[in-house]
Amino acid sequence: MYLQAALITALTTVVITIAMYFVGQARGKYKIHAPAITGHPDFERAFRAHQNTLEQTVMFLPLLWLATIYCNEQYAAYLGYAWLAGRLWYVYGYIAEAGKRSMGFAISALAMIVLLVMSFWGIIGKMM
Repeated sequence: MYLQAALITALTTVVITIAMYFVGQARGKYKIHAPAITGHPDFERAFRAHQNTLEQTVMFLPLLWLATIYCNEQYAAYLGYAWLAGRLWYVYGYIAEAGKRSMGFAISALAMIVLLVMSFWGIIGKMM
């Protein structure tokens, strides 16, 4: 029934909302009025952490579902949870200091690469 993929999809919106909250908080703290996207470096890091997470989500969610449906639901779920943990690490790390985002990025990127391989493996296997 793909319940874990559905839960991971819902949790992904929570991660995006957390990142969005930090952008709003930084806008108020540093008086960066919309639609401006530059200003204080702390605001810019929060903004980039949110934007980068949105960009990654566009690739992550389809891969999560493709790997879930066409390859292995349980392994896809493990990778989905790893992606969520990596993204949270990335957001909190980036907001603290740009150099602290690397491990979160690596975890989420690795999870996404494996989901991509699983997706192709499952789809091509079913085609043959």
